[in-house]
Parts: sequence; structure tokens; C-alpha cells
Amino acid sequence: MSTVSSDQTQSLASIVVVDYGLGNLRSVTRGLERAGADVEITDAPAAFEDADGVVLPGVGAFREGVENADPLREDLLAVADSGTPLFGICLGMQMLLTTSEEGDTDGESAVQGLDLLSGTNVRFAEGQKVPHMGWNELEVERDHPLVDGVDGRYAYFVHSYYAVPDDEDATVATTDYEREFPSIVANEEGNVFGTQFHPEKSGETGLQILRNFVGICADE
Repeated sequence: MSTVSSDQTQSLASIVVVDYGLGNLRSVTRGLERAGADVEITDAPAAFEDADGVVLPGVGAFREGVENADPLREDLLAVADSGTPLFGICLGMQMLLTTSEEGDTDGESAVQGLDLLSGTNVRFAEGQKVPHMGWNELEVERDHPLVDGVDGRYAYFVHSYYAVPDDEDATVATTDYEREFPSIVANEEGNVFGTQFHPEKSGETGLQILRNFVGICADE
């Protein structure tokens, strides 16, 4: 897997960051640009079709995220179906799953995620400090180009829920926070994946992951 130095000026890949009203759009964009990408922030489905890769960022609650992104649901599913890399970050990663305990509260019916990875998101157990906030180690569990060069390195987390995929093979890396949980997940085909942590806030570890993502997109 090729990587790009932060001072390389030629774009390796065109990346769309999905604007659905939530997420650190500017910081994600700056991180991707440092990794060598040409980045566009947009909610235009036509741009998804033309991009080498699509990023679904997110900060906030599962229900709000899914409802905000719902007008783009079919377009995001089409991205995944086409084989184009789709990268969910934090809430964006949780939205790749089927549902979440967070969306099933106060008598409201459960909210359906994108269901690109079968599973649910659950809250950390009572007694654990939430949100989980800070730097924790990544332990790579299986090969995927997104995790080249990051095994044993630390990333920055801010979350109260974590993914529980139905298929154990969907877990690419785990992190320990009084219990082990999936911190990087991917579908069987390998083109839909996500990080529970924020690579754009994770220093050199995060930059390496973003470089890996740009490399994946450039190879498509």
C-alpha cells in the first residue's frame, strides 16, 4: 500500500466528505488534504458518484445523525454497492450498522442505520465513565489496508456507545476500555469501513490512517 507525505502537492484521490449537518467537516477535510487528497464537502449525490472515496463523518446522537442523513440513504447505499470506499468516522461508523440502543429511548421506536454492517451499537456498562474520552491503544485483529502501520499505536476517542457487529470477522481492530470493543470495523468486501475514534484528532496515528484511506481510494 502506497502512502503519501504531507508535503506532496499532487492529489492522489478525490474524496467527498458528506455534509449532512453533523461532524467535524473542516478538521476531517484538513486531515485528508494533508494525506494527499483533493477534498469536497457536499451533500450532492452526483459528487458521490464521481468521487474515488466517500467519508461519512459524525458527532452527536445516532437518531439525529440517521434522520439528518436519511435523504442521502439510497445514495450512500449505492456508493457501497458500487465498490467505492466508504469511510465512517465516529458517529459515521456507528451509522454503518443496523441500529443502536441510543436510538431506542424514551419510548421512541428504534432507528435503522444504513445496515451496511449487520449489528448494533450499545452503551458502555454502568459503572464505566462515559463518555469514553482520551487516548487508547489500537490492537489490529486482522489484515485490512486501512490499518497498515498502526498496530499498537494510540488514537483519540470520544464516545458513549460502541459497535457490536453480528459477524466477528467485521472487527479489524479492538481497543480496551475496561472491556474490549471494536474500534475499527469493515464489511466482507472491504470497501465499507469505519473508525470509532477520530483520525483527524489522533496525531500521526490518525494521519497514517488517512494516508492509508487515500491510498485505498487511489488504487480503486
